[in-house]
This record gives sequence, C-alpha cells and structure tokens, in this order.
Amino acid sequence: MPVIVELLNEATPEDQQDLQKIYGDAPQWLFAPFAGDTQLIETCLQDSSLIAGRFNDRLLGAARLQRHPEVWHLSQLCVRKITRRRGVAERLVREAQTMAAQSGATLRLLAPVGHLEVQALAAKLNVPLDVLSE
Repeated sequence: MPVIVELLNEATPEDQQDLQKIYGDAPQWLFAPFAGDTQLIETCLQDSSLIAGRFNDRLLGAARLQRHPEVWHLSQLCVRKITRRRGVAERLVREAQTMAAQSGATLRLLAPVGHLEVQALAAKLNVPLDVLSE
C-alpha cells in the first residue's frame, strides 16, 4: 500500500497525535517563523496549508504548503523518525509538485539559510530551493 498524500483541512484526534509525533523530534530551526510544533500545526490547519502523507490510516510525514498564483512553497517538511529514509519525504515533494503543476504553478522548497538537509533533498529531487535570510 503506497503513502497517500493529502491536504489536511481537519485533523482527527489520531491525526493530531500523529502530527505531534512527526514534529516532536524535529530540530528547532524547522519551526521558524513559528514558536514550536503546536503553533505550526494549529496555524497550518487553520489556513489549510498542511499536506501530509498517510499509510495504513496513520500520518507519517507532513509539511507546510503555501499556495500562490505562480509559485508554491513547501517548508517545514518532517517525517517521523522511525519512518525516515523510506521515501515519505520524496513522495510528499513529488505530490506537491504535481498539485502545483496542475494549478499552473512551480513548486519550490523553502528553508532557512545553511541547512544542508534541505539543500540535499532539493538537489536529489531537482526541486528549486528558496532560502530564507536569518
């Protein structure tokens, strides 16, 4: 069964629990400009900018997807620690690319300056990267 990618407009109690697990062990820099995981999750659910990967009814990864007319930005991408290195992040990025293309937009990753993990993912997937200044 593949990872199903979806825009999360509402989160069930199980989804909320999964999101806490996804972002629970994320590095602090990942949350900027938010104060932490709770503010990130609440804000993204309120403005319908949360995209998530689901497998067997559980969320394994999530990211913030900001949709603008010509460019969509994917940021705050995180996968549960026990699920990393299994293609979940790649699946989220690829699906976001498809969604952006269907809307006539280009997907770009968005990250703070100097974070090699995001730079490596962008290079691997051949996705442009926009860097936030500090």
